[in-house]
Amino acid sequence: MSASEFRAELEKLMPGYQWTVHRSTFPGFVQATGSQSSGSNRLSTLNVQRRDAEGKVSYEVRSAGYGLKAKWLHTTEGPTLARALRKLQDHYEAVAATYRSHAQALQKGRQTAPHGLEGGNECDSAVDSAEAQAVQA
Repeated sequence: MSASEFRAELEKLMPGYQWTVHRSTFPGFVQATGSQSSGSNRLSTLNVQRRDAEGKVSYEVRSAGYGLKAKWLHTTEGPTLARALRKLQDHYEAVAATYRSHAQALQKGRQTAPHGLEGGNECDSAVDSAEAQAVQA
């Protein structure tokens, strides 16, 4: 696959990213980096590698978070670019659901009144009070 064909495939599936296709000296290997930015802030980075070994095509996709030097967060592979990207998205959605569940449990625990006492939101009140004092300072 040529670099221009690879870029077209990337832009078709992920038009919200700005793509840079990297040159390769290895036959059957092409790589690109895509980024999303807001002003001068990099919001998301994707790295896509396409390998064609003995007629078998595979894609490896990895992503990084905020900033130019952000660490890679997760890597997935797939037989097509669409499947590799979907696996990466599914991974992040599963992680988000796990964290959302833990956050809800903590919230519920703070809202439950201890041992039949009224209230239970002393933590929220203390945090709100401290934040208000910090804003006034």
